[in-house]
Amino acid sequence: MPDSQITNILVVGIGGQGVMTATEILAEAAIALGHDAKKTEVAGMAQRGGVVSSHLRFGPKVLSPQIMPGTADLLVGFEAAEAMRWCHYLKPGALVLMNTARLVPPVVDLGLYDYPEDPLAEISKRGYQVHAFDAMAIALELGDMRLGNTVMLGAMADHLPFPASVLLESVLKRFRAKKPQMVEVNQKAFEAGRAADKAAAHGKHAAREATEA
Repeated sequence: MPDSQITNILVVGIGGQGVMTATEILAEAAIALGHDAKKTEVAGMAQRGGVVSSHLRFGPKVLSPQIMPGTADLLVGFEAAEAMRWCHYLKPGALVLMNTARLVPPVVDLGLYDYPEDPLAEISKRGYQVHAFDAMAIALELGDMRLGNTVMLGAMADHLPFPASVLLESVLKRFRAKKPQMVEVNQKAFEAGRAADKAAAHGKHAAREATEA
């Protein structure tokens, strides 16, 4: 099967940010449209803030959940340094959606690794597109830091091979039965994520035009 029929999305971050939940919701949206979807996760001390990566592949027929380096269509970084660490998995010139909120993993606190000085600049230097925004700040403005997961899903919505409404429905159905009071605020968080992505893209284009002028 041609690789062009398979969408590869890599979601990375720190334990507790909702990386695996976000990937599960993406997979549910793809399956709702009839895609075959496979995912796999690697979690290191996830409940204690360790690093987490989640691979998702969907299309007419998917044989393996594992994304190979250089083949990802989209990298979603819930944490900036983790986005930088995994960007070599992207296709040349592909897109990174990055939460700029700095969440230092335990391996840095323990002195095993140094936190990069400027992850955004480093990713851009490697030739990838980057849409960067502070998902945590947006979530806090809406009243709950846990909404950062939905903000990030909203940011992905316009970069997927299916309508944003399908992904939004996959988000909201998780709350309708058990937490109906959370439906409205999660819808707001989703739309805020879409708006943040558009603003980040516009800022990137404006900067490029100024450089070329």
